[in-house]
Amino acid sequence: MESLSKACLMRIYIGEDQKYGKRLLYEAIVEAARTRGMAGATVLRGVLGYAAEGKIRTFKVLCLSEDLPVVVEVVDTEEKIREFTRAVGPMVQKGMATFETVDRILFNGSGRVGGKP
Repeated sequence: MESLSKACLMRIYIGEDQKYGKRLLYEAIVEAARTRGMAGATVLRGVLGYAAEGKIRTFKVLCLSEDLPVVVEVVDTEEKIREFTRAVGPMVQKGMATFETVDRILFNGSGRVGGKP
């Protein structure tokens, strides 16, 4: 069975402390992805980064920065990602999103299910 397929990977770059209502923004985005049945979503916490304003955010023992950089990755078909972008866009007051086409291989309990990377 062939399981290699094209998918779209959306990366949303935000600050760890950003809120959507009373919730952390990255939690609200992941919940929105789950509610809409997206194939997957993951939050990655950065240790160093900066955004448009140029302020470096870092995690160091002697300099515990608040609002570390966070990347929310969401993967699904291009069509579903575009729809998701329209739905989640109003939630993000300050941030950036990138998109790329990726190869997706689905795994099951016995290993890779067909396809070549």
